[in-house]
Amino acid sequence: MLNAFELQQKLVAAAMPSGHERRCGDVIADIARPFCDEMWYTPTGSLVCHKRGPGKKLMFAAHMDVIGFLVTFVNDGGYVSFTNIGGHNPAALVHTKVVFVNGTRGVIKLRRQPEKLDHPVNAITLRDLYIDIGATTKEEAEQMVRVGDLAMFDTVPQRIGDDCMMSPYCDDLASCCVQLMAMEQVGTSRNDLYFVFTVQEELGLKGAATAVNWIEPDMGVAIDLCYSGDELAADMEMPVRLGCGPTVKIKDNSCICAPAAVEFMRKAAKDNDIPYQDEIIIAGGTDTAAMMHTGKGAPCGCMSLPGRNIHSPCEIVNLHDMENGARLIAACAMSEIE
Repeated sequence: MLNAFELQQKLVAAAMPSGHERRCGDVIADIARPFCDEMWYTPTGSLVCHKRGPGKKLMFAAHMDVIGFLVTFVNDGGYVSFTNIGGHNPAALVHTKVVFVNGTRGVIKLRRQPEKLDHPVNAITLRDLYIDIGATTKEEAEQMVRVGDLAMFDTVPQRIGDDCMMSPYCDDLASCCVQLMAMEQVGTSRNDLYFVFTVQEELGLKGAATAVNWIEPDMGVAIDLCYSGDELAADMEMPVRLGCGPTVKIKDNSCICAPAAVEFMRKAAKDNDIPYQDEIIIAGGTDTAAMMHTGKGAPCGCMSLPGRNIHSPCEIVNLHDMENGARLIAACAMSEIE
């Protein structure tokens, strides 16, 4: 039986930023192959795992792209300028360790001491930052990295507390783990099931939008992370807590989930005694919006894992929430769409 933490370790080891997801997709494909009838990559790179059924088409989507960094310039001193891939909080990146795809390691630093900045530290931008890779000249640095090279957070999954995991890229590799675990659990279903691992969600939901045009689902469910309301730094009131189950999304900044999809998910949870939480967030969006509003459109919803420190090197999720999330996705897959 698939293990949530061990899956996260495998996917983090293969993680790649938006636009370069194939390495992670191939690892996912090897794991998913026994649980579906066929699989293929869309032209934009999303992995589609199809489990045939005689009924309506039900699409699930978890994105396998992660946020990262892209080298833009190497100066005479060997320091590396970079831009973002996906959303980052620049102020939170100072002294963050990174690793380039070629294995080179470095640390993100401020170009000036904080007291010498002409704006507050919390207002810094990526232009205030650079990556120190230990080089002393441009020539030395260019033997290690070059313009266009990719970098990611240099941390690994760890167990913390009794039931939690701290890891880079829980957004959204933890959801990919949940989808794989759900695929393993799915038994007989009348639904025609499509489990999709999408690309370029962090750049604007692009992979889900193109996959929908191939599948044309009758209903869709995205799987992603949402902010947990139990953080000391939480800037919004929301009744979502780690360890209390996955969430059924009602609304986020990109869409209002279809009432039919929300009730479909709630009923699956209640019928199978799966704990869940209702979720409304005022910031962020998911593949749900792309599935709802692309092509002919379809009623869509979203199941989220509560997470802390989202888009940081040390995101935290609860392993029991992941297990119950897999149970909920499997229950939805086996619940006939009316």
